[in-house]
Amino acid sequence: MAAPWLDGTFLDSFSAMAEDLKARLRSDLVVVRKARNRLGTVVLTTLLSEVRNREIEVGEDLDDEGIQVIVVKAIKQRRDAAEQMLEAGRPELAEKETEEATLLQVYLPPALSEGEVQALVREAIDSGATEMGAVMSRIMPEIRGRFDGKEANRIVREVLK
Repeated sequence: MAAPWLDGTFLDSFSAMAEDLKARLRSDLVVVRKARNRLGTVVLTTLLSEVRNREIEVGEDLDDEGIQVIVVKAIKQRRDAAEQMLEAGRPELAEKETEEATLLQVYLPPALSEGEVQALVREAIDSGATEMGAVMSRIMPEIRGRFDGKEANRIVREVLK
């Protein structure tokens, strides 16, 4: 199910503006509140709360990369919850969790393809990383939030064979 505010008019409202991610989240929250979009309001309010809690923990404002780490974590939590809901025979709750993850995906950079990740892995190996941990530590900063870590792990194992 598509995100309720992804009908084009919502995206046009901020796509032309160059603003940091936190400002974008706040302005999007205003838009979904005005639209009386309950799901969007809950998702964005929760995300901004998680961002604020992390800022309190580290004692400073987070940059876009720090916020993206929180978005990635939130998406992973929702996907894991959806998987658990399906296993428990609750497809309606799984669909809700999946929809929330889809809403959050908008705040991450475009995803990488498997081929792009394979190229990054080969590049890391060519530059001297010969073990799993070394390769993963070199590619993770480049793929974080753009490609699933488990899949990247699988690709690294295949390439290292």
